[in-house]
Amino acid sequence: MGNRGMEDLIPLVNRMQDAFSAIGQNANLDLPQIAVVGGQSAGKSSVLENFVGKDFLPRGSGIVTRRPLVLQLMTSPTEHAEFLHCKGKKFTDFDEVRQEIEAETDRITGANKGISAVPINLRVYSPHVLNLTLVDLPGMTKVPVGDQPADIEAQIREMLMQFVTKDNCLMLAVSPANSDLANSDALKIAKEVDPQGMRTIGVITKLDLMDEGTDAKDILENKLLPLRRVSYIGVVNRSQKDIDGKKDINAAMAAERKFFLSHPSYRHLADRMGTPYLQKILNQQLTNHIRDTLPGLRAKLQSQLLSIEKEVEEYKNFRPDDPSRKTKALLQMVQQFSVDFEKCIEGSGDQIDTAELSGGAKINRIFHERFPFELVKMEFDEKELRKEISYAIKNIHGIRTGLFTPDMAFETIVKRQIGKIKEPCTKCVDMVISELVSTVRQCTKKLAQYPQLREEMERIVTQHIRDRESRTKGQVLLLIDIELSYMNTNHEDFIGFANAQQRISQMNKKKAAGNQVIRKGWLTINNIGIMKGGAKEYWFVLTAESLSWYKDDEEKEKKYMLQVDNLRLRDVEKGFMSSKHIFALFNTEQRNVYKDYRQLELACESQEDVDAWKASFLRAGVYPERVTVTFLLLFTEEN
Repeated sequence: MGNRGMEDLIPLVNRMQDAFSAIGQNANLDLPQIAVVGGQSAGKSSVLENFVGKDFLPRGSGIVTRRPLVLQLMTSPTEHAEFLHCKGKKFTDFDEVRQEIEAETDRITGANKGISAVPINLRVYSPHVLNLTLVDLPGMTKVPVGDQPADIEAQIREMLMQFVTKDNCLMLAVSPANSDLANSDALKIAKEVDPQGMRTIGVITKLDLMDEGTDAKDILENKLLPLRRVSYIGVVNRSQKDIDGKKDINAAMAAERKFFLSHPSYRHLADRMGTPYLQKILNQQLTNHIRDTLPGLRAKLQSQLLSIEKEVEEYKNFRPDDPSRKTKALLQMVQQFSVDFEKCIEGSGDQIDTAELSGGAKINRIFHERFPFELVKMEFDEKELRKEISYAIKNIHGIRTGLFTPDMAFETIVKRQIGKIKEPCTKCVDMVISELVSTVRQCTKKLAQYPQLREEMERIVTQHIRDRESRTKGQVLLLIDIELSYMNTNHEDFIGFANAQQRISQMNKKKAAGNQVIRKGWLTINNIGIMKGGAKEYWFVLTAESLSWYKDDEEKEKKYMLQVDNLRLRDVEKGFMSSKHIFALFNTEQRNVYKDYRQLELACESQEDVDAWKASFLRAGVYPERVTVTFLLLFTEEN
């Protein structure tokens, strides 16, 4: 490609930019461009005005640039400006250009300093400029001004990210030299989206305002915070006094040149400092960048064009009342619901919930934490069980006095106890069904614009789940009945009466190998009185032998360690004003658990956290209140 062809590249992209802006598609295309980023009062506006040689940008306190300004500089023998939204009108007075930018900004954003991502396209023709296109973005701010929204900082950041995260966007990061460059807003955001510095062009302003005895030599020599595309370029803009006094920009550029030639720290860099050099570099960089990205951009546009032409072809014979189209749309929505539901259960959804467990993850927790806990906490009256065992043995012996425990008595009592697991099993099915129904409602939110379809789909799918609920419970209960139908006392896992007491004792004392950590996490000790410091959050570590808590998760300052032997846990009703979910640990031998407290109340943020901790305590051998180890021991004692 010849030089003439190279010169035509920037105008070519300008025409594309105008075309896509006119149809509202500019933000959706990754066009090669240079975005100007920086904090408020970093000097962005002055740099752009120096390129043109005219005062034409709005100025003032707070956020001045509130919409992206696509500034297209075009070499031309005459000097004037044109706006895309004012087709055919030429502005020769650049004060009018400023007024039009302010009026067009207020038209979209209002006069309350709000912001908008809708760009303003301004083309400036002048004999003093090189072909160049820049996107001037709002300056980053921290504090809302006037009646700006409280999240103005987040809004501006989101807008910047729409531009600078695109691979074809070069960043002109403008940072003032009279503040700590390590904390520069522009360089921070550039480092975040371009860690290698391949798309960043650094500009250092206000070099003349640095404290006496300091300079930015290391930055400008690319030794500190280095960039890989182009070294930093220093510029000296007009001061606020110069601007207020209408100092000529050409005179200011001459003063800038004199500053670099006369400054002892910068004179050796003077040939690659200043506004003219910056404009030349940006022209070269943008031209080369367009040349490098144009083939890929062309392929992408052709692909989109073919897709749109295909879509247009489909609409040539479009009839809104065509029943086949309605049927097709309905099927597509049903299929999308099916895909979304499957993704929620399988865990591969495109929108991951970070606030709480849902779908398949919650069902997983039900099976692995809630259900085992429900099994373990099944309650039975020890006194009543002893009585049942005694009556069963005596009734089977009849008038005779037996020497051995009859198998029939054992089977009768065991079957009664095994039968009790039917309730937690059906409860588990209920919890899974509830979560499935909740997932259905979540997946039909996309059908909000079709309320009748949404309601009907929820009804049909929920009814189908309810139909399967009764069959599932039937299968679960059948499985338990099958287990009850035959007691295989020859099975290798069967304990038998002879060593029942020994095995039960071993089960009580069984701990994980070594000091294996079962769970870590934050818990609040809830029952410490206000006089002693009140409820406080600690980092807890549960092992197979002990429960320890520390000041924080670095685990350096241990507050207390509690042995888990003889501990049980119980639920505690949360207070009227409390949002915490609470459970308590207590000692079965009626001893104080912690200092002078009979029980240690621990609070979590959610019921899911409580269930998870309970399941972990089960692994450590800490069981719920009133759950005895096993009735085999009772059986042995009665015999």
